[in-house]
Amino acid sequence: MRIYNYTEAQYDLSAILNSALTQDVIVRKQNGQRFKIIPVKENINQSPFEVLGISAQITTEELVETIRQSRTRLK
Repeated sequence: MRIYNYTEAQYDLSAILNSALTQDVIVRKQNGQRFKIIPVKENINQSPFEVLGISAQITTEELVETIRQSRTRLK
């Protein structure tokens, strides 16, 4: 873990952000407040509708029938 003071963070923000990719980085203000810099992991090429599947013990026919039943209850 690396701790930077606020002045260091202002002076060399780019290097601090690069450092945060490999280790925990804390920025400390003069009043003692501390902030942890955490990189956000995003996959720009991934669709927001792409989700992981689940393993369920149900057949396709059972699933379709359940959906049909739920739709008739909404009418």
